[in-house]
Amino acid sequence: MQQPAWQLGCPVSLGPQPDRVSLAHGEGGRLMRRLIEENILPRFAQDGEVKAPPDAAILPEFSGELAFTTDSFVVSPLFFPGGDIGRLAIIGTMNDLAVAGALPMWISLSLIIEEGLPLPVLESVLESAAQAAREAGVQVVAGDTKVVPAGAADGLFITTSGIGRVLPPPPLGPETIQPGDELIVSGPVGRHGIAILAAREQLGLIPPPETDCACLFDPVNQLRITGLMSDDRNVVRAIRDATRGGVTAILHEWSQACGHTLTVRETAVPTTPDTRGSAELLGLDPLQIACEGTMLIAVKQGVGEAVVQALRNSPQSREAAVIGEVRERGLAPVTIQRSLGTEQPLDEPSGAMLPRIC
Repeated sequence: MQQPAWQLGCPVSLGPQPDRVSLAHGEGGRLMRRLIEENILPRFAQDGEVKAPPDAAILPEFSGELAFTTDSFVVSPLFFPGGDIGRLAIIGTMNDLAVAGALPMWISLSLIIEEGLPLPVLESVLESAAQAAREAGVQVVAGDTKVVPAGAADGLFITTSGIGRVLPPPPLGPETIQPGDELIVSGPVGRHGIAILAAREQLGLIPPPETDCACLFDPVNQLRITGLMSDDRNVVRAIRDATRGGVTAILHEWSQACGHTLTVRETAVPTTPDTRGSAELLGLDPLQIACEGTMLIAVKQGVGEAVVQALRNSPQSREAAVIGEVRERGLAPVTIQRSLGTEQPLDEPSGAMLPRIC
């Protein structure tokens, strides 16, 4: 019998008859209360105190602007080299706040669980999410739990919302990008999508490609620490984490916003050997493959190398590199200079090259 998709790469030893989630766990009665109190809340306890949250979290008052984001995670399989859906949900939400120029502070975590999911699998995902929240320094302050019939959720879906405090000044915005501006990636591209694909399709690559799933707040903050993002010297035009559609999708989005042509040099784009080799084998372009811990940055002309050096102060962005620049609008919105020297249009992905990657 074929394994369920959620079970691929599962690191949990289930045993012959593990306890499983039933529809009754989502009906608001005793089983649901026990699931929340025994399996969920202890992992997100604050200051060692375990208590049921109210229907709405009361957040402390402070002055300044807030950033708010929401996201859903339906990745298949649930477990993959370097991460799982729990870590991905926390990190993905935090990164949306970080690239908006905000300090992540609070998050909600809602679970849609498929009937029959083994409790040890759920506990492993929750423990991973809790660890990621501790690493990012955020508090999980609210949540919800629903159970759907077998076959309706592919094991587990997670929905999050995140709130962060905007640290002025935020990035200027892609509409401010000008000819001469430089384009930077914070690290090797395409790692997350290749890791998911290899795990899902059981490609048997040795060693298995690992996701780059990691929080981007520290790399962004390095630009503040070094004075590159300050009230009197903000050199950053725009920042985006390169998730679905990869770097290519962001380049096209920014080109539309600013009205110029963005061009990259293929030989300047950092990739890991396993990502590059897997992409060549499968006929994929790493620039179009999703990342979960890598961002694209547009900066003012002449400061690219200074930004790269600042990013390299963070372990997450030690392989940052200038990969291209902005030109007056030509025939194509985005172009790439290939390794043999020819320049050609870099087409925008028309659909999901790798579905269910986040």
